Amino acid sequence: MRRRDFAAGLLLAAATRSAWAQAPAKQHRIAIVVSAGPVAYIDYSGNRFWRAFFGELRRLGDIEGQNLTVERYSGEGRPESYANLAREVVDRNPDVIVASTDAIAQAVRAANGVVPIVWIGGDPIQAGLAASLARPGGSVTGVTVDAGIEIWGKRLQILKEVIPPASKVAFLAMRGQWEGPYGQQLREASERLKVSLIAMPLQESTPSEYQRAFAEIVHEEPDAIIVSSRGSLSPYRQLIVELVEKSRLPAMYPYRDYVDVGGLMAYEGDLGELGRRTADDVHQILGGTRPGDIPIYQPTKFELIISLKAAKALSLTVPSSILARADEVIE
Repeated sequence: MRRRDFAAGLLLAAATRSAWAQAPAKQHRIAIVVSAGPVAYIDYSGNRFWRAFFGELRRLGDIEGQNLTVERYSGEGRPESYANLAREVVDRNPDVIVASTDAIAQAVRAANGVVPIVWIGGDPIQAGLAASLARPGGSVTGVTVDAGIEIWGKRLQILKEVIPPASKVAFLAMRGQWEGPYGQQLREASERLKVSLIAMPLQESTPSEYQRAFAEIVHEEPDAIIVSSRGSLSPYRQLIVELVEKSRLPAMYPYRDYVDVGGLMAYEGDLGELGRRTADDVHQILGGTRPGDIPIYQPTKFELIISLKAAKALSLTVPSSILARADEVIE
């Protein structure tokens, strides 16, 4: 009898182990909502942010197609559509919503103030999304791409050093960014540098709107262009760089991704690091952490990348002092 009991115990243990081995991993579902561009852009083939985001999720064990379902949405660059899109996403009841840009995060939270949101955007306090960086509170956490107005003063300063005669710089940005407190702070920074800042306000992030903005700015005869860091512009970085090249003006970009497709220079925080931090926030929330308890990450390290090929195309000689300070010079 004891042998039979022992054999039965072995069979029961083996069956239990087999059941454990075959038990499906817990499934999670996240929604990613961007303000502009095609949803295909939200993938490993997207910019460095999304490549790093999905790579880090995989490293943490959240693997799309296995234990993770990813739904992708785009506001197609039209702010008037954000509220309806947010309600559609919230009605799908995902575990976490990843919201790119302040406007998308605000729309999602307005649609449902409880759903966990991991946000990528500008100033979360100014946007009313968080009480503080260290203790966001509420349903929102994430990463900010801005390190305060100082970073824009630095970008303008570098641009001025590269083109010393420059006195008029056009700022390509969404209209809300130009007209709000952020735009005012940037204009104050330009005054300190004795540079006149000219608006290139975009009503929406669509190809036709970029073409309109560049067609109109030629009448202002700016000496250079500076491009906003807002995520709604990033999906169209190739088009923006092409339009800048046609204008025959030097430009300062917010991210290396613009330089990789032909832009002149960028002074940036590491988008890859921001993507990894965002993925870590998502992973923590899926594990049960409340978003309001996760500190918002703000970049502290910035790098200057310069393309000599783009400079040559503009017949521009970059001062040796700037090249010496650059973290990377692309031949």
